[in-house]
Amino acid sequence: MAVRATVSQFPIDSDAQEASGIPWGLTVTPFTAKDENGRSPVYGSDGHLLPRCENCYAYFNTYCELDQWAWNCSLCGTLNGLSSQAIARYSNPHSCAEMMSSFIDLELPLEGSEEEIVHARPVYVAAVDLSSSEEFLELTKSALQAALEALAPESLFGLATFSHKLGLYDVQGPIPVVKNVFIPQDVEGTLPIELEDAMPLLQFLAPVETCKDRITSALETLKPTTSWDRTPGTGQELDGVLMGGRGFGAAMEALFSYLGSEFGNTFALARVFAFLSGPPDHGPGQLDTRRYGEQYANREEDADRALLPEQTPFYKDLAAVAVQAGVCVDIFAVTNEYTDLASLKFLSIESGGSLFLYSNTDDSTLPQDMYRMLSRPYAFNCVLRLRTSTEFKSGHSYGHFFPDPQYENVQHIICCDSYATYAYDFDFYNDVGFSRHASEQPMVQIAFQYTVVLAPEELSGSELVSSSRGKHSIKRRLRIRTLQYGTARNLNELYDGVDPEVVLSLLVHKVILASLEEGVREGRMLLHDWLVILTAQYNEALKLIQYKNGSSSLTGQVDVTFSQCPQLQPLPRLVFALLRNPLLRFHEEGVHPDYRIYLQCLFSALEPSFLHRAIYPVLTSYSTPDKQAYPRHSLSRAALLTCGSPIFFLDAFTTLIVFYSSTADPSLPFPPPQDCLLRSTINKLKQERCITPKLVLVQGGQDDATVFERYLIEEQDVGGTGLTSVIGFVSFLEDITQSVLEYMK
Repeated sequence: MAVRATVSQFPIDSDAQEASGIPWGLTVTPFTAKDENGRSPVYGSDGHLLPRCENCYAYFNTYCELDQWAWNCSLCGTLNGLSSQAIARYSNPHSCAEMMSSFIDLELPLEGSEEEIVHARPVYVAAVDLSSSEEFLELTKSALQAALEALAPESLFGLATFSHKLGLYDVQGPIPVVKNVFIPQDVEGTLPIELEDAMPLLQFLAPVETCKDRITSALETLKPTTSWDRTPGTGQELDGVLMGGRGFGAAMEALFSYLGSEFGNTFALARVFAFLSGPPDHGPGQLDTRRYGEQYANREEDADRALLPEQTPFYKDLAAVAVQAGVCVDIFAVTNEYTDLASLKFLSIESGGSLFLYSNTDDSTLPQDMYRMLSRPYAFNCVLRLRTSTEFKSGHSYGHFFPDPQYENVQHIICCDSYATYAYDFDFYNDVGFSRHASEQPMVQIAFQYTVVLAPEELSGSELVSSSRGKHSIKRRLRIRTLQYGTARNLNELYDGVDPEVVLSLLVHKVILASLEEGVREGRMLLHDWLVILTAQYNEALKLIQYKNGSSSLTGQVDVTFSQCPQLQPLPRLVFALLRNPLLRFHEEGVHPDYRIYLQCLFSALEPSFLHRAIYPVLTSYSTPDKQAYPRHSLSRAALLTCGSPIFFLDAFTTLIVFYSSTADPSLPFPPPQDCLLRSTINKLKQERCITPKLVLVQGGQDDATVFERYLIEEQDVGGTGLTSVIGFVSFLEDITQSVLEYMK
């Protein structure tokens, strides 16, 4: 569990928080194996015996005062009695994890019989769009072949297809058999029969261990739906014009109901992979994509505002059904036509799944992403809870989860991998703030309850009883991290403890929220105004600008680059880059609304260092493929020219670019050889990523360098006020300076 706060020392009270201009909060990556400093949790058992505070329900931890019969809660100060069992437990402090570390991972007893626990089988269902092209289906088949290689042999796999009908494949016999259920065209329609009646669920879900070849054979039979399939009898044709035929909404609704009937019996987690080649246009959940074209025609309506909200609550309501059924949904959209991901996204983000968008089939990394996603460890049926000491509280929480309808600051996550990151911001309860006594420091406790399926080789020897040999086993665990923070005595101390990457994370969450509620223009203005206020308050705190005696005019020079505070110096560049990012570019600048939604979903789940690269790429130079020259450059042509290095490597998170300048010595090997330092750096970065970055090799003077040059954003257009104008980073800083002076008058 990695936890990073925006400031290492918290503001002492609400006045200090307000005066600093820095967002106050933290990010948490709960299922990562180590903390932010590379330390692992202390593992233990009997998590259900861990004492809890009678007042605030926080868990006992190393910061609590303990005497022979009682303990004081480190979060709220309540004195709690100890049970005789706990007294015996704590008489030998080295025998229990919670006495040794503030970062612990404890086993919990599982409800249910040993048979259910031992025979846990992960379930995966692929739902493939047949209202598509041959190229789309070939790519999808490759992705599912990669998935079959990554899945544990014990897994159950189901293959379904959708168009104007929903197809269920039985691959357990000698030849694949498909049963079709027609999807009504009406938005209010329902399927003529239940899927369980068409094919019993356990006939549909095949063990990967014994049926992998048959699943592969079934995949080979997939063909796009043609006009021949859609006869007038199915209500698909009107006066010779082919009507829509992608019944995605009805297919998802039926599959969740189908799988939900066995949730907790056959499986503890089901994952549905939805492969989509265009917008749902048939039956329940169909979307009207004409609104995209109308935005270009109708200039009176703000397109950046109109295309961000969902057009129907259907998919948000359906996400709640998926959560209840224990189903996580991953959407893989391979399309360049408007598909209205603004409506569809809830299916994946609220169920703990991912949303992937590929604009074409030619250079798609879908098979690699699929394999990568299924190869890494994940937890499921998770509950995340944040508690704080009494002086402050969590305000907003951000991330891909389903909020608990009853309890505040409790999030349900159907599926959580080791990269999934969530964010919280904080507010004071009142104006009093924190005590200045060192014994009463701010506390944060994060509890993460989760389930994992362990392969036989991951179980300890004692757990491998003969009946379960070779079987997967379910484990329920409770991971707890308790953190104590200092308080800053003044703004200088506060600024010195700023983590710019975490500040960027919170800013991205806030501007996404503002964009969804008020439009992109509002999101841009919020970001611009935030930097202006921060700069003004920093200059005021360090007394760099002052009023002349008895006059309203200001003296001194505005320090817009935060020259006296290294921790704040990256922020102007990060804000500038965020304003240039397609996330906040205007609709009329050619940003596709689906791409914007994809970026919102991607950025809102990234941990801070990944997000930093996605917003402001890391540019490194090399003197040879085996020797690094400079570890970091600003994204400008001037930086390239002044450093004089022949090779540049740019890490933009989703894209990795190796650029040889046109003046590079012809004797330097291109492309870089496989055994050089540059290649090993690239391979290491690829392995660490949650998605597969594309590698692009560019030889200056011979190849088109645009793909590299478009990342040199410091000399491109950006409008700080939300209006695009021909200014680069230097002009942006001048604009911020003028805005600061106006703000301070």
